[in-house]
Amino acid sequence: MIIQSRGRNAPTRRSFLAGAGAAGLAAAIPASLRAQVAPTPVLIRGAAIFDGRAPGLIAGSDVLIENGMISAVGPNLSAPEAKAIDASGLTLTPGLTDAHTHIMWQDEIEELIYGSPHEYTGAMAAEGARRMLLRGFTTVRDAGGPAFGLKRAIDSGVLAGPRILPSGFFISQTSGHGDFEPRLNYLSPHFTGQLDPAYLRGWTITADGKAEAIKAAREALRYGASQLKIMGSGSITGAHDPLDVTEFTLEELQAIVAEAQKWGTYAQIHAYSDAAVQNALIAGVRSVEHGLFASEASMQMMKDKDVFFSTQYLTYAASPEEAGLTGEAVPKFLQAKAGATAGYERAKAFGLKVAWGTDILGTIDKGPFQSLEFVARTAYYTPAEILMQATSGNAELFARSGPRHPYRAGPLGVIAPGAYGDLLLVDGNPLDDIAILTTPETSLALIMKGGVVHKSLL
Repeated sequence: MIIQSRGRNAPTRRSFLAGAGAAGLAAAIPASLRAQVAPTPVLIRGAAIFDGRAPGLIAGSDVLIENGMISAVGPNLSAPEAKAIDASGLTLTPGLTDAHTHIMWQDEIEELIYGSPHEYTGAMAAEGARRMLLRGFTTVRDAGGPAFGLKRAIDSGVLAGPRILPSGFFISQTSGHGDFEPRLNYLSPHFTGQLDPAYLRGWTITADGKAEAIKAAREALRYGASQLKIMGSGSITGAHDPLDVTEFTLEELQAIVAEAQKWGTYAQIHAYSDAAVQNALIAGVRSVEHGLFASEASMQMMKDKDVFFSTQYLTYAASPEEAGLTGEAVPKFLQAKAGATAGYERAKAFGLKVAWGTDILGTIDKGPFQSLEFVARTAYYTPAEILMQATSGNAELFARSGPRHPYRAGPLGVIAPGAYGDLLLVDGNPLDDIAILTTPETSLALIMKGGVVHKSLL
């Protein structure tokens, strides 16, 4: 929604091109924003602690971060070699996470696929990732796009940005949500033998039939996908897919899910219609994206199968103009908006596990809308519930990638010994007023990722 490798460690030229421009920005990033090989130990004293798991704050404990990980939590810790930070009056939280980003999508889709040079796309994505980290987001699940090169540059410390669990190619049927070619009189590559630029640039694979579905899944996994992203229904912004359409057959969906399971991971699915959600649940997906028209029966299936409901709340609170939508997208958006409240209420009533994700797309200036998602959820959840969704809740979802999860040294989304040193110091108490997280430039006094301080106002 618009709100306006040959192996895991060696992406091929095609997957890395989009990140090549990103890597080229390394020299422009201040040294203080780059990851360090051996970060200085840090001892944070005096903060009220939101640990990501409990709905209240913990007083009287210190937090020691060594070698990028939290090594101790408790009162009166002693660490003479550590840099001590007096955080009295501040709230310490885990780094924020977003379960539905498209981190390479920093422009209009027609430009990304059919217009802009790779270098421009990569450069814009690098800057978008840096800004995302400075909003406090230390880990994201990327729900589609050629993010492998950018992930590699961030993980190696060349660029500043969040940890990325990439999905890689959108897996779409012909005329599905991932069929981006805007021309109606365009003959499919299946019939011409010509490769679609959307495939060449790592954005999407169109697959029709069980054999092609299997091959598409294997292709994404070959590139290093942490999980697979299926386009299972019509969309608001798609070129050829009405919102009510159910995409892929059950056999095709089951084939994709089976390939993910062989690799110890899972599939997520873009699905609006109830029929699409039902098919996805029968096939075995573990995360339903959007899902606004899911019936009570489907919600019960999600509950029974322990499937995450990964929808967005800010998106459907906007007007078409605020969402940057025009033309055929407007009536589809209004249809989704009309069903949003009922969908949210059903999810709440059934006690579903709700992921915290934003699906912010479009030009790079739309990025700050990401933080507004915190306030958009307050009609349905308490600040503590929302903050748990954005920390330990998402981390539980990310863990479903199993051995394909790229960050397995410790837990994410919590403040506990052995967890990643991804931490924020907040000026104020977000459990009293979660809206303070919508102004990260002033409310976030410190941003730490992997023990490295990327921002400090202290």
